[in-house]
Amino acid sequence: MRTPAPPLPVLVGIVALAIVALTQSGEIRARASEALGAGMPAREAALARGFVLGEDEGIDPATAESFRRSGLSHLLAVSGENVTLLGLLAIPVLALFGVPLRERLVWVLALIAVYVPVAGAAPSVQRAGVMGAIGLIATLAGRRASILFAIGVACAVTLAVDPGVASDPGWQLSFAAVLGIVLIGRPLAAALVVRLGPGAARRALADGLAVTIAATLATAPLIAFRFGVVSTTTLLANLLALPAVAPAMWLGMASAALAQLPGAPLEPLNLLDGLLLSYVAQVAAWCGRPRWAQLDVAMGARGLIASYLLLALGTVGLARSAWVRRVVVPAALVAALCSLLAVAARGESVPEGLRSTPGLRVEILDVGQGDAILLAPRDAPAVLVDGGPPGDGLDRLLGEAGINKLGAALITHDQSDHAGGIMGILNQVPIERLLYGRLRRGTLDTAKAAGVDPQRIARGREVRSGELRLEILWPPAELLSGDVHDVDPNQLAVVALARWRGFSMLLTADAEAETVPVAPGPVDVLKVAHHGSDDAGLGTLLEQTRPRLAVVSVGSDNPYGHPTAGTLATLERHGVAIDRTDRDGTIVIDVERGAMEVHTES
Repeated sequence: MRTPAPPLPVLVGIVALAIVALTQSGEIRARASEALGAGMPAREAALARGFVLGEDEGIDPATAESFRRSGLSHLLAVSGENVTLLGLLAIPVLALFGVPLRERLVWVLALIAVYVPVAGAAPSVQRAGVMGAIGLIATLAGRRASILFAIGVACAVTLAVDPGVASDPGWQLSFAAVLGIVLIGRPLAAALVVRLGPGAARRALADGLAVTIAATLATAPLIAFRFGVVSTTTLLANLLALPAVAPAMWLGMASAALAQLPGAPLEPLNLLDGLLLSYVAQVAAWCGRPRWAQLDVAMGARGLIASYLLLALGTVGLARSAWVRRVVVPAALVAALCSLLAVAARGESVPEGLRSTPGLRVEILDVGQGDAILLAPRDAPAVLVDGGPPGDGLDRLLGEAGINKLGAALITHDQSDHAGGIMGILNQVPIERLLYGRLRRGTLDTAKAAGVDPQRIARGREVRSGELRLEILWPPAELLSGDVHDVDPNQLAVVALARWRGFSMLLTADAEAETVPVAPGPVDVLKVAHHGSDDAGLGTLLEQTRPRLAVVSVGSDNPYGHPTAGTLATLERHGVAIDRTDRDGTIVIDVERGAMEVHTES
């Protein structure tokens, strides 16, 4: 017998509640964030905000490093796990109040619509929200939901909303984890039930172990490929943390919900939640402490494909005969482990200075009379903007910075002091994407001959690497597509605004403000255009952007008189601190939780 549809007033009420909550998501998030710190020590309060809201800014560096090294850092970012646990928590609570099944599903759908923006609407959260909504809608329609169909629709929807999200590591890892749970978790759970025996408790244990193992195995090769590291203790850490993770998230979600009611008692929930979070933090410390807990790897595309082929072989083995399970699966897992260890053995180690860099490191490299700016998020591939002139040691500087591959390289314009260095490393440093605004035919041919497919970008495009975003502000596409032979190349230089969380930096290349109209708003750092040449529009740009620091990429004793006295006087008149590569060497800017630390080689 089919459950009757929810009454119209209930549907209207739920929709109205969702709309009100969505319009006030900022206030809801602020109250939830404050509530998750009531009655808990500072470390556990910061972890609670990470578990429920994805806010990791308050987590102390030592704890964050333990979570990263132990392979538990995914717990500090909101993902599909949170949405799943939200539904598992809400459905029995609504049942206690006598809410019929169909109305329960509608309520959970509304909760998902509220939770996604409150949790920050990151790509993995969008995917999880869309998938959960599709599953619920299919259930409400009286049809059996297809999980793989839901995954496909979630992929299509998130890509339609933002095509650039496909390059986001968090989005990729989220889908890898879900596919692993669906394709590996089910046969693995069935195999574990055979081993553990019948009974509801043992079945629940088998499901929990299978989900944890499947997600860990499915994401490990991608983590090694994208970030160049593999945690040797991640499986152990996730299994040890398993009993506490779901209850900790449930308690945190309950506190966040009660925080919306004035005077609600939060301390009892937070006290228990704090104990669970303290246990998880201790697991992270145990598993992240050994020096061998994390290995630097150089996983290439072949290694990535081989790893997933071995996982597929293991999955087939789980679904077939007992003999195959006993022989093929262990062999496949051993082969996968050996391949990862072999890759690790020949991989280059990353200098400790970069490994300990918090958040984002920006390096204005000292390449003489030229531009080369390296933006290196800790948890995503680095992006290089320009490479300086040829033969000025760009490959050496990247090696010293711990960079053995680039997520993207952007050539702002086709002049040797910007493009030369990048063209010189095409056969030495792997580059996932080579981007440009305007290049000569000869330069394009050289790039293609090196196996790189250059991609043109223009105003309105965005380049992403993890949380790092480069918004292209100039030039417009119509200007690039016209007859540009008589246009000053500097006026067609790509201007980008780099953003990472609350930090921003305006990358002006050689585009002086007097000829290139950009209005990015306030920024933290300004890269002074054209090595500090005279710029009649600089004063206006400084009034609009109000940077705390101006950096000048310039060669010592250059014949052009850069930076000019007029440019330096304008910067000083606006009270902007100045660092210069000719005087200070490579300029390094470390960014973490809103703080910006600058140091130089001088």
